[in-house]
Amino acid sequence: MKLQKYSKNRSNLNNVPQDAGVYIFWNKASVPIYVGKANNLKKRLESYFSNKIFGKTLQMMTEATGFSIIRVDCEIEALLLEAKLVNQFQSKFNSQLKDDKRPLYIIITPDTYPQVLIARKKDRSDRSLFYGPFPSSTSVKTVLKLIRRIFPYSQHKIGNRACLYSQIGLCNPCPNEIEKIKDRQEKDRLQKKYKRNIKMIKTFLSGDLYKVKRSLEKEMNGLAKNEDFEEAKAVREKIKSIEYITQPITPINYFLENPNFLEDIRKKEEEELTNILRKFFQITYSISRIECFDVAHLGGTSVTASMVTFINGEPEKSLYRHFRVRQKKSRDDISSLSEIAQRRLKNKETWGLPNLIVVDGGKGQLKTFLEEFKNIDLPIVGLAKREETLVMATLKGNKISFQTLKLARGPARNLLQRIRNEAHRFARRYHFNLVKKMLIPRSYKKKL
Repeated sequence: MKLQKYSKNRSNLNNVPQDAGVYIFWNKASVPIYVGKANNLKKRLESYFSNKIFGKTLQMMTEATGFSIIRVDCEIEALLLEAKLVNQFQSKFNSQLKDDKRPLYIIITPDTYPQVLIARKKDRSDRSLFYGPFPSSTSVKTVLKLIRRIFPYSQHKIGNRACLYSQIGLCNPCPNEIEKIKDRQEKDRLQKKYKRNIKMIKTFLSGDLYKVKRSLEKEMNGLAKNEDFEEAKAVREKIKSIEYITQPITPINYFLENPNFLEDIRKKEEEELTNILRKFFQITYSISRIECFDVAHLGGTSVTASMVTFINGEPEKSLYRHFRVRQKKSRDDISSLSEIAQRRLKNKETWGLPNLIVVDGGKGQLKTFLEEFKNIDLPIVGLAKREETLVMATLKGNKISFQTLKLARGPARNLLQRIRNEAHRFARRYHFNLVKKMLIPRSYKKKL
């Protein structure tokens, strides 16, 4: 694994992005001495250069001469990659910085109903499987919390009644309940269901998140084919949960083999999206700057909209904008978007223009933006959530003709989903703040 090494100099923090990832500190002999993960690499590394570090953290920074970073897409990838690198490097400060405690592992026992547990020792005499080490209990608990909601599991031996976690769906099916069942066929079915959850957890912890999703999709399609729609829907919800916490899903080993893998992904996303759009628009350039607009409201009140900007596949937060919809017809998303499009046009000189505008919605939302931008030579598309459909339109006089394209799974779809989800998050955050101000009187805030 070839990693770019930066000398331990504050000025080199300018090369660090505000993305999730893993960082590694090296000593003068180019030996890795500490591995950490962060949701914001830049802020996390800046904390090491402050005057407020003491004890073994100060000792580690005194010994360190440089650092490296590996960017990833999401928190769960950072957690799993951190664990793999700690295990690979056996970096000394990863144990010393935890008050000399032994590192934590996630273990899966070899029982009839395997348990998923946390342990500090790796010297069990049975055939338990170990995953880690994880440098902190927070890391372990975060991983297990995410997994258990998708693949419920047991942390207890067989007892006489269902455990507490079974009542909230986190131990489902519960081994205690399975063992009470007299019907052999039903018992076998639930045993297989439990063991399948454990199999998925093993694959998940190994870092092959794509394989987990692919296996679930195969199971869902099989259930739907057999017209077991209720079970198929439950599996679909698991797939959505995985997509939510790991979007897009990337095998951890890819980051180990190529530390610049995320940059390569972004380039591929941009190239694929550009090639798709060239089939519908006369584009001679690469789609490097994209703006996305979304509207948020609660029953027509405190209507807000967001504009997020991505450059080369990365969020450029200095170009984000919030809009508070002013017009009386704000209950209508179409009217709201019309106002936002007009306000965006007024700022085209100071804000500049993107290579592409994406509107969250279908034909109605796209038509609104297209009418306002009719004198601007700029591709504008809608992104309908149903089956992630790209909506294109051409305006000739007063006549609009639409074309739709269901996006196949791949780099272009991942890029557009990420941008749309960020626009939604940004709009909802502003909307929440406005609603909070409306619900909590100013006089009451002063008392607080």
